[in-house]
Amino acid sequence: MTAPIFATLGCRLNAYETEAMKELAASAGLGQAVVINTCAVTAEAVRKAKQEIRKLARENPGAAVIVTGCAAQTEPETFAAMPEVTRVIGNTEKMQAATWQKLRNAMAAPDLIGTTERVQVDDIMSVRETAGHLIDGFGRHRAYVQVQNGCDHRCTFCIIPFGRGNSRSVPAGVVVDQIKRLVDKGFAEVVLTGVDLTSWGADLPAAPRLGDLVMRILRLVPDLARLRISSIDSIEADDALMGAIATEPRLMPHLHLSLQAGDDMILKRMKRRHLRDDAIKFCEDTRRLRPDIVFGADIIAGFPTETDAMFENSLRLIADCGLTFLHVFPYSARKGTPAAKMPPVRGLVIKARAAQLRAAGDSALQRHLAAQIGQTHSILMESPRMGRTAQFTEVDFAAEQPEGQIVSARITGASNQRLIA
Repeated sequence: MTAPIFATLGCRLNAYETEAMKELAASAGLGQAVVINTCAVTAEAVRKAKQEIRKLARENPGAAVIVTGCAAQTEPETFAAMPEVTRVIGNTEKMQAATWQKLRNAMAAPDLIGTTERVQVDDIMSVRETAGHLIDGFGRHRAYVQVQNGCDHRCTFCIIPFGRGNSRSVPAGVVVDQIKRLVDKGFAEVVLTGVDLTSWGADLPAAPRLGDLVMRILRLVPDLARLRISSIDSIEADDALMGAIATEPRLMPHLHLSLQAGDDMILKRMKRRHLRDDAIKFCEDTRRLRPDIVFGADIIAGFPTETDAMFENSLRLIADCGLTFLHVFPYSARKGTPAAKMPPVRGLVIKARAAQLRAAGDSALQRHLAAQIGQTHSILMESPRMGRTAQFTEVDFAAEQPEGQIVSARITGASNQRLIA
């Protein structure tokens, strides 16, 4: 029996869920099939999903093509209309063992395929719990643990809540038990992931906060060498989280911030929950607590109604916040979102602004790299000659090092957006 082929588009959470689907498909005995886990964050992401579907269908003639993920959840009819597609599976359904058993049964009886339900996408907003399926080790040397899914906020540009549903949390005890298993398997670093990580706990008894979870993990898993947080909404950072940043050396000094813009009017039109000064103050306060911390951030270029002056405020935010790693997104209208009805910025202007942001981000990264030369870092080796510092900066080695181990090395230079040790 030929094993299914899986393709993942989009975020780390999607990649995590692909690993879970592999286990579910294997347990069900699913044979020849292609599974594409899609992303819906931009119109370009949906276009790439269609492109990937056509490519994999050509490369695997005769295989069932199963489409799932956020784009499948938000636009099931788009993918069901593609002649290459056999099944469209929703984000809830993809994490259920029964779904994969049904698929296996249908694939085993090709004459029944046309008589069974082709689209299996339920109302994601009715989901109240996270999927119970946990995996023991997505990533070879750094493990990712899903602790939260969905989002209760409704930013005007964002389609993701309609693909992921409302926020729901994995109970702390379940998270701690999984991390203990991962450490027993030899993982030196664990990354907490979610769609809106700082909302973790709001739906649990006593409404704990993300900082409470972090402190509990560090207390109950003393053998965990490094704990990392994937991405946060800075305005929702709680006191316990700030305390952990200040006092816990095993919590890595790197935060990726969901900033999106640096102009107050644009932030209000985005329906964000912070203003420009809030972002700057958070970075200043956090840096006082942890002087070696570095920040990444998401910034959208060319949001509707953005003037040159508004854009300059976003561009200056890179320096004002001291950002190091920038993820730049040219604005892409998503059907069904309020922003899609706002007066748009011309495409060429969006492209030029995105290029300016990326150039400023590259300059900021080069300054960070130059500041590390001569310093000694603890580096988790991801391959024999490449690892990452606690600040998540890539490091190239001239000589081979033990994979999966944390090594101490002096930084001697920088090249191609990486440090050299």
